Amino acid sequence: MMQSLVAPALPTIQHALDTSQATSTWVMTAYLLSASVFTPILGRIGDLVGKKRTMVAALTALTVGCLLAALAPNIAVLIVARVVQGIGGALFPLSFGIIRDEFPAHRVSPSISNLSAVIAAGGGVGIVAAGPIVGALDYRWLFWLPSAVVAVTALIALRYVPESPNRGTGQVNWTGAVLLSGWLVALLLPLSQATSWGWGSGKVIGLLAAAVVLFGAWVLAEARATSPLIDLRVMRLPAVWTTNTAALLFGAGMYAVWSYLPGFVQTPSSAGYGFGSSVTGAGLLMLPMLVAMFLAGVVSGRLEPVVGAKPLLTTGAALGAVSCAMLALWHGQQWQIAVAAGVFGLGIGLAFASMANLIVQNVPAAQTGAATGMNANIRTIGGSIGAALMTSLVTGSLQPSGLPYASGYTHGFTLLACLCLAAALAALLVPAGRRTALVARAASTPAPRRETADH
Repeated sequence: MMQSLVAPALPTIQHALDTSQATSTWVMTAYLLSASVFTPILGRIGDLVGKKRTMVAALTALTVGCLLAALAPNIAVLIVARVVQGIGGALFPLSFGIIRDEFPAHRVSPSISNLSAVIAAGGGVGIVAAGPIVGALDYRWLFWLPSAVVAVTALIALRYVPESPNRGTGQVNWTGAVLLSGWLVALLLPLSQATSWGWGSGKVIGLLAAAVVLFGAWVLAEARATSPLIDLRVMRLPAVWTTNTAALLFGAGMYAVWSYLPGFVQTPSSAGYGFGSSVTGAGLLMLPMLVAMFLAGVVSGRLEPVVGAKPLLTTGAALGAVSCAMLALWHGQQWQIAVAAGVFGLGIGLAFASMANLIVQNVPAAQTGAATGMNANIRTIGGSIGAALMTSLVTGSLQPSGLPYASGYTHGFTLLACLCLAAALAALLVPAGRRTALVARAASTPAPRRETADH
């Protein structure tokens, strides 16, 4: 919710804090960069020092970030608060790892699917709930309400979540952490700001070049490290790299639809398209997506033991392609938008759950946090790419009124359909086997202290 809740309220925040549109977008960018950095790093720290204690620390940081955002007197403090909130992104890999460590084998896949459904639905809830909260209360309640919920959740986690017995060996490779942070920021920052900076600007080109250099340095440092932050052998496993490729492509379509579909329906009909909906009305049109993604995520947990995660990922990505094609071809009636949103929700629910299950099934238990964190990160990178491409197409040519032409959205949704279709093709490359040789060797290795042979 914290990732998407703020997006519909950015104009309100811009006006309330008397800032520019370019500056207000940093409320989203700061969270994106922070979550991208902290998710894999804290996932690895959880593998090493304990997932429960790392989870409680992340929840505490998220609470502090929400309180700071609710009290922020200006845009600078709000951006800092969003950076602190980004630490909460680490909850995803930590939660997947705890499920793998604590649950019996037959319950792992359904439980991960249920959790993935909640995660996916959270993004939809944020889009739907933002309008009514801001309309009835104030934008600051977008942070007051979550701060209370997260604080209670931290106490519940401290009391009831068991500390996972599985621990990785070695220590945190801080050189790798710094280099990982460096190339992620250097990559995501220009992708998220390219529209305002200009694709050919020195800042964009320079940062992208720096990202390439830092990525190479990170790969070299990780390959030489005795205790790498991200085990590159795991990243090269066929089931892992193909799943991550599908995550990159599907993430591009998913985040772009989340970002631009509400804006499409809020466009005044005088532009030749759109419905002039309010923020709340746009959220209601997204409601079918929210319901569908939650139901599909829960159902996928029951289907995965029968049909396997690979067909579910392929189907989910294909449904995303169908939905975007529907949006490109049929968007003249509100019911058409609602149906397309529902189809996309089915795709998200199936894809989220199956991606997480494929990663968990194919990496050693001690690498679960880092590997699932990197998968979430790659999906975020894809989302940044998709949003940047969609922005270029939608805003590349404007009407005299300043509104985008309908063709910009049509071309954009067509591109997203192609990206989701490419994700489905990547999913077809995922090996059918459930366990790799590397995982099998890890399972057969004598368990260290506090670790059980089952895991």
